[in-house]
Amino acid sequence: MMLTGRSRLPAGPLLAALLVLTFLVLFLVFPVGTVFYTAFVNADGSFTLGHFGAFFGQPLMQEAFFNSLYVAGWSALLASVIAVPLAYFTVRFDFRGALLIQTLGVLPLIMPPFVGAVAMQLLFGRSGSVNLLLDDWFGVTIPFMEGLNGVIFVESIHYFPFILMNLVVALRNIDGSMEEAAFNLGSRGFRLFRRVIFPLALPGYVAGTSLVFVKVFDDLGTPLVLGITNMLAPQAYLRITQVGLEDPLGYVISVIMIGFSILALWLSARMLGGKDYSTLQKGGSSIQKRKLRPGESVLAYGWIILVLALVLSPHLGVLLLSLASVWSYAPLPDGYTLAHYAAVFSESQGMIANTLLYCGLAAGVDVLLGTAIAYLMLRTRLPARQWLDFLASAALAIPGIVLAIGYLRTFRGVEIGGVLLTSSWVLIMIAYSVRRLPYALRACVASLQQINISLEEAAESLGASRLRTLRRIVVPLMAGGMLAGFVTSFVTAAVELSATIMLVTRDSQAPMSYGIYLYMQSAAGRGPGAALGVLAVVAVGIGTYVSHLLVERASARQRPAQE
Repeated sequence: MMLTGRSRLPAGPLLAALLVLTFLVLFLVFPVGTVFYTAFVNADGSFTLGHFGAFFGQPLMQEAFFNSLYVAGWSALLASVIAVPLAYFTVRFDFRGALLIQTLGVLPLIMPPFVGAVAMQLLFGRSGSVNLLLDDWFGVTIPFMEGLNGVIFVESIHYFPFILMNLVVALRNIDGSMEEAAFNLGSRGFRLFRRVIFPLALPGYVAGTSLVFVKVFDDLGTPLVLGITNMLAPQAYLRITQVGLEDPLGYVISVIMIGFSILALWLSARMLGGKDYSTLQKGGSSIQKRKLRPGESVLAYGWIILVLALVLSPHLGVLLLSLASVWSYAPLPDGYTLAHYAAVFSESQGMIANTLLYCGLAAGVDVLLGTAIAYLMLRTRLPARQWLDFLASAALAIPGIVLAIGYLRTFRGVEIGGVLLTSSWVLIMIAYSVRRLPYALRACVASLQQINISLEEAAESLGASRLRTLRRIVVPLMAGGMLAGFVTSFVTAAVELSATIMLVTRDSQAPMSYGIYLYMQSAAGRGPGAALGVLAVVAVGIGTYVSHLLVERASARQRPAQE
């Protein structure tokens, strides 16, 4: 039985769709379109490709272009080297701590790469802890953090969980009979993994790797903190902030960044097109775990301990730096103090308050939009309603710096209450909302999909209006997913730097992410910056845990309600 009036176009859903569409067009489509338009026109408005010719005609821009491809490609490769064995070991073999290892492997995602970049320099830099010990013991040093290598090292350690999470799911979904058949035919060890297991898990691997490539290609904060400017994102930032909004090369770089983000995602889908990776599982007969022999246990645990020590090193480094009174040319700090935390709470209260304000409002907007889009998609027959989902999700392919450049160009001269919009914190909040909308949307869609439509039909059959049904039935049942979407949007927006660094016009507007960046620019401020980073990581970690807890509780409540 279908909901009453679904064949018509009721005023409520139609108005909601128009409001959502207006927001997305005004703050996503139009600003990004402005960036594209500016990249392809002359000052008189005539079409030209000359700006792209000027871009590729400059040696610095050519170098930045190829450096970004180089860093993104090698980061994806190094992230694969870390993630693939870790995923395979924990899924394929039966040993203690597999779940803990997978959980610890995801921890790097709760620390923004630019926060850990300075700590990584102190640990792995030319005069860092590791190289000081290597020089003292063996008389050698390793250039972990030299130039582009440092960016690759930091980015791969931060983003490899994308591959790990997707690959673990894909490996668990493989039918164990496929492995057993190959094993009976004589396939063993690495040959079995290379010819059977990994090909069947390829969709998960490709999905994770494409995300790593896109995230690294678009990242601004890590290269800037490490002093690397000969990459596309830093060049876009420098062209707009130093040359001005009229400089066409900043827009050309933005278009190239968007193009390669979309291209990477398209190629990942194209790679898997026309191939069948499905298997038949009966009764959960996934890959059977087997016991490790003593020699294999040593190798497996040795690799896992090495990887975990490596990927958790940024967290340890930031914590030590936040507590260090002096840390220079020594493997460990010379002394410890809580003065940096005291300085943060006395000097950075405004930054903390700004973060709570911007991210709280942005997450609230995301939940409203996500709930509206989810309901319009799944509970109405409005024409082209799927385009709302497409537009909202498209924000994933738009780098934060590109969106910020689009805002500065589109809304220059626009005033609200006598205040320029481009000088207002409101635009920072809106940028956070647009950037994090896909996260809240996915949580709201998943939550609504779990609600049986018969509950709404029963309410309407008893005389409840659509609005009353939505308010009394749908929203309470979606509450867990909505809260999870709110928390996810909040904690990820709290560490957004790419858009923030472009849109903050004065220090009084600065949130925590911008404050960390400012502190890290000087040796004297690195202690307070690390302390602020620790607070950000703790907030993100607590938020992530709360988000998962809310989802589990919502699922537990919905199961009895739908039975």
